[in-house]
Amino acid sequence: MRRYGPAVLLLLVGAAVLRISLFSTLYLRYVQAGLRPYLVASGVLLVLLALVGISRSARAGAVPANGGAHVHEHGSAHGHAHSAAGPRLAWLLAPPALALLLFPPPALGSYSAAREDAQRAARGVGTFPALPAGEPVDLSVAAFTSRAVYDSGHSLRGRTVRLTGFVTRGEGGTWYVTRLLVSCCAADATTSKVEIRGARAPRTDTWVTVTGIWRPKGALGSSAAWPPLLDAATVKHVAQPSDPYEKR
Repeated sequence: MRRYGPAVLLLLVGAAVLRISLFSTLYLRYVQAGLRPYLVASGVLLVLLALVGISRSARAGAVPANGGAHVHEHGSAHGHAHSAAGPRLAWLLAPPALALLLFPPPALGSYSAAREDAQRAARGVGTFPALPAGEPVDLSVAAFTSRAVYDSGHSLRGRTVRLTGFVTRGEGGTWYVTRLLVSCCAADATTSKVEIRGARAPRTDTWVTVTGIWRPKGALGSSAAWPPLLDAATVKHVAQPSDPYEKR
């Protein structure tokens, strides 16, 4: 089995990458949709390399016994910590590869959102394009927060909006509809959130769609305006979307 160790590890990692990128949309929990072709190509390459390695190891098994003994003795004489099968430390890759293959980690949620402080530098107050006609207006959480905090034209005033995100909690029973924004992958995620008033808080990390009206607070562009408020009319439980992140 040791002879096939490196090839088996490559096969596990390649299969895990293909499982989340080629055979499902689980990769969207970790990276942008545009990176899917690169993940698929990487997974295919790893699997091909693993098959080549298995084939070579099988052929190497036909080496005469004295040849194998020579390699072993040579390695022992020089105190090497590994053989032709590769370093034993490489097996440390097996647990994460198996975990990704069998139990892919969930998307980032309330824990990740809570690590980011609510303090933000003002990006500059200005006017935003008019919202489309019709009620309610579907907005991303990021778009709502930008308009609520920085729009000098108050385009949200009096408009009914609809936001979708997961539930996070604050102090004193406060709760938020939250989304994570990514530029490339989950490692660079930042948080957008809207404080919900007038409705009981669902369970943390539950996905909901909230319909309501913006309640102004604080001076535009100031920390007092963050996070913005929404007076909820309805709160509906929904399934987590296949792509849980908003894009910058």
